[in-house]
Amino acid sequence: MIIAIDGPAASGKGTLARRLAERFGLPHLDTGLLYRAVGRGMLLAGHALDDEETATLIASRLALADLRPDALRGDEIAEAASRVAQMPPVRAALVQLQRRFAATPPGAVIDGRDIGTVICPEAEVKLFVTASPEVRARRRHAELTARGETVTYDDVLADLKRRDARDAGRAVSPLAAAPDAHLLDTSDLDIEAAFRAAVDIVQGDGPVV
Repeated sequence: MIIAIDGPAASGKGTLARRLAERFGLPHLDTGLLYRAVGRGMLLAGHALDDEETATLIASRLALADLRPDALRGDEIAEAASRVAQMPPVRAALVQLQRRFAATPPGAVIDGRDIGTVICPEAEVKLFVTASPEVRARRRHAELTARGETVTYDDVLADLKRRDARDAGRAVSPLAAAPDAHLLDTSDLDIEAAFRAAVDIVQGDGPVV
């Protein structure tokens, strides 16, 4: 079974994906880490973030075993990821990697921004997880301050809106809900309520595990 989860930043899709993977005994892939890894590679090597050729080369050499989530945090890496994710050759270089992961039995839970529309359009279950920009900004602000970072709520909100516009407006694989995706708005839900709603969707739409 493949569970495809899409949605904007700080919507809660990553947390839900990890918990659904545990609940249904499936491997999980946060595809945002792939773009963060490419962005981090560009920053570490001192390349300009509009250097499409180098970004594509880094993406083509990326392996899932190379991903280190703890090394891929921070606003600078997130911004770099958002920039390189706009590049069609970068996205093309990462498509097969994601599809191979999904196609490996017994399936997978994969979250990102184009999973249900491009990467796994055949997924048995598709969720589009969202929340209002203000709610998402509060969540992200709380997360950042808990890490000891100094940032204002207004700056976080502005950054999320910029990333939303960039993700939704890119020419290739824009952020969008698949026509057959279930919309899960978490604006008024805590994580437990959102998780219960997601489990209900999976058990009602896909094979019961």
